[in-house]
Amino acid sequence: MRPRPKPAPAPRHITPEQDRHMRRRTRFFCLAMAVVCFGVLLARLFVLQVLDPEGYADRAADQQLRDTVIPAARGEIYSADGTLLAASETRWTIRASPRDLADELVQPAAQALSEILDIDYEETLAAFSDRTSNDCLLKRRVDKTTADAVRAWCAENGAEGIQIRQDTKRIYPEGDFMGVLLGFTDVDNAGLWGLELEYDDLLTGQNGRVLTAKDAWGYDMPQSYSTLVEATSGATLTLTIDANIQRYLESALSAAVQEHHVESRAVGIVMDVDTGAILAMSVKPDYDPNDPRTIVDGEVRAAVDALEGDARSEALQAAQQAQWRNKAISDLYEPGSVFKLITAAAALDTGACTADSQFVCAGSINVAGTRFRCANGHIHGLETFAQGLAVSCNPCFIQIGARLGKEAFCDYFAAFGLREATGIDLPGEITRSEYYTADKMGPVELASCSFGQSSKVSYLQMITAVAAIVNGGRLMQPYVVAGAADADGMPLWETEPAVKAQVISEETSAVMRTLMEGVVTDGTGKNAAVAGYRVGGKSGTSQKLDSEDAGARIASFVAVAPIDDPKLAVLVCLDEPHSWTTSGGALSAPVCAEVLEKSLPYLGIEPHYTEEEQQKLFAAVPDVTGWRTAAARLKLREYGLEAHIDGDAERVVAQYPQAGVQARKGSVVMLDTTGENDPTLDE
Repeated sequence: MRPRPKPAPAPRHITPEQDRHMRRRTRFFCLAMAVVCFGVLLARLFVLQVLDPEGYADRAADQQLRDTVIPAARGEIYSADGTLLAASETRWTIRASPRDLADELVQPAAQALSEILDIDYEETLAAFSDRTSNDCLLKRRVDKTTADAVRAWCAENGAEGIQIRQDTKRIYPEGDFMGVLLGFTDVDNAGLWGLELEYDDLLTGQNGRVLTAKDAWGYDMPQSYSTLVEATSGATLTLTIDANIQRYLESALSAAVQEHHVESRAVGIVMDVDTGAILAMSVKPDYDPNDPRTIVDGEVRAAVDALEGDARSEALQAAQQAQWRNKAISDLYEPGSVFKLITAAAALDTGACTADSQFVCAGSINVAGTRFRCANGHIHGLETFAQGLAVSCNPCFIQIGARLGKEAFCDYFAAFGLREATGIDLPGEITRSEYYTADKMGPVELASCSFGQSSKVSYLQMITAVAAIVNGGRLMQPYVVAGAADADGMPLWETEPAVKAQVISEETSAVMRTLMEGVVTDGTGKNAAVAGYRVGGKSGTSQKLDSEDAGARIASFVAVAPIDDPKLAVLVCLDEPHSWTTSGGALSAPVCAEVLEKSLPYLGIEPHYTEEEQQKLFAAVPDVTGWRTAAARLKLREYGLEAHIDGDAERVVAQYPQAGVQARKGSVVMLDTTGENDPTLDE
């Protein structure tokens, strides 16, 4: 039997009093909510207006303004003589805002601009067809002619949305001159190599800003704009490098590389021995910093181009890194017999030897079971310390090293700065050399190191040490930047020469200068002689012990002049020459001589010729007035002089220089047949 359903409850009736109560409660709740909301609004307004008014105003302004950067010009770089080496030229970067470009102009603009800018048409059309885009790059840093062509097309066709923005491009007016030293910048004008990298912070200027009004949709509003911040150019650098001396070095070094088929590049450095200032530094072949990624070496370039894919990319990168590398500071080498200057200075300074100490060269010498031979099989017999240096005798210096001892040898090796980086203001300097310490040096190692093998130093370390040997014993801090100035030309700082250590005594230095002059006058350095100047030096021909080619050699020479009052030191090293010889005295010494012959008079150091040099180089001009022109020409040639004939007459009426004047052989004597010229007016 199913249960009976319960009856439904009777409906509740709200009394008037209950209804009034509920209505009051609802009104109170709504009022409370209104008060809370109003309080929150007041608090928000207080924050906006009182606590952070500028921040929110800036945000609002930012939503209404488009920020455009005005690139700052990178600071210039000058040589010591005022030659402009690196500068920034005004260029224009072309960008576009496709959504601002009228629909009917999308295709015509893509066609026209791809032709003007020499860019891909299909890619340009695709970019312009994206109607949501407000910025795309078309081409960086075009010249004025190209920018004007873009501007003219836009004006003619009423095109909006094409932006021509001022920009800068780094240029190097002298091309491949000093490339390895200057370095270069990347696409954003940031220093990437060389001095550009070392002084990037100083050379980089302060960008300016322009704000342009825009609407809520991001479109430029048709009103004027104002420059908020002017761009400030970077600081200017002035180098210690003299462009003229640099040219002398580069010219002579390039000729040697070609003549002697130098396989692994050549290094040349010219240093002021008193200050440590670098007057010239070159690695040949060099690259053009305007186009640094193009491989200069034709054979290397062809080998890279023959590859494909990843192999080509890796080979290209390796080749680029190799040509950018500043071999003068980044590579180590076996200095060979040039190092004998260090051994000699140490032996004299300690008193282990004197210039008159005697030694015997029998063609070879046995050291603890190892036989060392004299270069080229020479047997010098009995010889003095001075003679041993002049002829670069290996057995002699093995004996000098033994008298010096390993402890003193290692102490002077360190004192000359050969264990650590020089600290020059260039990037990429190798941090340490390769050498033996006293605890790991036996008799054989000492013997080998004494004449310049079994140790490796940098080229810059070597010339810095030689400068200390001849300048009174002061090891100087080498540097390449003389000073900097701000964008207004006000000096920021100047580099002061710094003495790092007193390595040898002034007395020892004086003796070494005399011995080094003997190398040039009576020894292996005769090819470094320069008429009118006293030159000292040392040759070196070192075996590359880590080379797969057993015949690989480095031909080097260091020259100092005037040796009685040293001003310049020149180091020239040819890495793996393939010529009739590998001798440093034969191949590198003439390069040093050429650089000195041009640099010394340029610096105002007057020559003083010996009587023998005077007779060899100069001739007294003969009197040929009244002579027939043909006979006068022949007579002058007898004296080593050339003739320049002015006029068509048969006989010489006057001559310049006059008879009896000492003229350098090879110079020109003017022969006047008219009688109307006054040669002194050209003086």
